[in-house]
Amino acid sequence: MTSFSREDLKKVGPLISEGQEYIKVGLSTCGIAAGAQEVFDLLYKEIKRHDLNIVVSRTGCLGMCYAEPLVEVSVEGLPAVIYGRVNGEVAHRIIDQHICDRRLLNDHIYDLPVRR
Repeated sequence: MTSFSREDLKKVGPLISEGQEYIKVGLSTCGIAAGAQEVFDLLYKEIKRHDLNIVVSRTGCLGMCYAEPLVEVSVEGLPAVIYGRVNGEVAHRIIDQHICDRRLLNDHIYDLPVRR
């Protein structure tokens, strides 16, 4: 089995530090088949366009294939949530409402991960 160093992992993508705001898009095969790559690209572009200090990263299976594409969002002042059935319109709402206005999109929440 191969071991990876911290430098190897940095080459893969941004690491999320404690307290860092982030968006994670599930890009396993079920997510990709449901359009998650397009959602990732849109969210990444919009975060850059708004010049926000939020890490947008890829993640594997989140375990709810029936609700793909799945997007986990964690920003200060709100609980981390997983949104399901995210398309371009919902992705724009995540940026505008959740990220910028700090309001949850209640109609697309599929999970509230427990943080310890």
